[in-house]
Amino acid sequence: MTKMLNEKMYALGSKRSIIREIFEYCKTRASEIGADKVFDFSIGNPSVEPPREIEEAIVRLVTEGNATALHGYTSAQGDLGCRTAIAETVNARFGAGVSADSIYMTCGAAASLTITLRALLNEGDECIVFAPFFTEYRVFIENAGGRVVVSKPEPSTFQIDLADLEGRINGNTKALIVNSPNNPSGVVYTREKLTELSDLLRRKEAEYGHPIYLIADEPYRELVFDGIEVPYLMNLYDDTVVCYSYSKALSLPGERIGYIAVCPRMAEERKVYLAVCGAGRSLGYVCAPSLFQAVIRQTQGATVDVGIYKENRDILYSALTEYGYECVKPDGAFYLFVKALEPDAYKFFERAKAKEILVVPCDDFGTPGYVRIAYCVDKSRIVNALPAFRALAEEYGKK
Repeated sequence: MTKMLNEKMYALGSKRSIIREIFEYCKTRASEIGADKVFDFSIGNPSVEPPREIEEAIVRLVTEGNATALHGYTSAQGDLGCRTAIAETVNARFGAGVSADSIYMTCGAAASLTITLRALLNEGDECIVFAPFFTEYRVFIENAGGRVVVSKPEPSTFQIDLADLEGRINGNTKALIVNSPNNPSGVVYTREKLTELSDLLRRKEAEYGHPIYLIADEPYRELVFDGIEVPYLMNLYDDTVVCYSYSKALSLPGERIGYIAVCPRMAEERKVYLAVCGAGRSLGYVCAPSLFQAVIRQTQGATVDVGIYKENRDILYSALTEYGYECVKPDGAFYLFVKALEPDAYKFFERAKAKEILVVPCDDFGTPGYVRIAYCVDKSRIVNALPAFRALAEEYGKK
């Protein structure tokens, strides 16, 4: 009998991600008891204002620009002027040698990843992700026909465990996703680790006789603290595709703007770039939002005030570790990855929820027994939540 629906898509639509479920619960709960009494740390929605340059560019473009051109189609892969500006910025910062014809404009990081995976994966190819990992990677990889393989991290640092990784690479391995700074841990992978990773992949490419692609998922690249370096993967490994988003760096998550950059030194680079174009076409991701392509073209180099996130991190990390919670101090992004105070992170989540603290259980992130706390919120929410975090720790016998 013919099925009326795609059952796989129905399953995805009928069960939201845990992050979205908690976010929706928060909105309902806030309407019941007041937003100031709910301590929502569930979703990575930036709280810092966009840079002034963004607002000025929007006003200037809307009031002084050609409305027909501003709101019309660009080329499928994006406006040439925008792509040129991005290439010039990338080259000035990293010396990567990319050109406008290496770049494909997208509707944010999710579109960048979805397009890239569709371009690279064939049915049954394996894609390795490093735990802890953003939950939607599994959805994106499987939708592209791939199989998810999870590499476990070093337990004390959450850096890449090269020995574990090597045991998971085989002839079916087509790609790996590297997310640094990492969601949910905030860890930045060190240059030493990424260099060792690149050396390992070159050996495996030679052994298996086909490319193994590194996909650099970089929405948090600009959000780093204390001068920590975020190595540019194209400069370490030629078979790299960068998936970038301006959502976090410019506090523009709802505007959905980012890009894909294909390393110009990649084997068969033109074929890979054209496969990206074809994947964008097949998925309907052509002509990213025209207004924000124009905005990005005019505001290269702008970033939010990262110091605000650093202050939030320092307040929360210092307090929670004092109360007896365990976590690795994050070097970037805006998340704390905290060990739950009991083995079952979902039970811990429910006890936190009873105190109006909303955090995200991380079993779906590939690391059971942990929760994610998004501190991209007003400082007042963190300060007001501290007594509840302390009381929760005391319930578990922490002093």
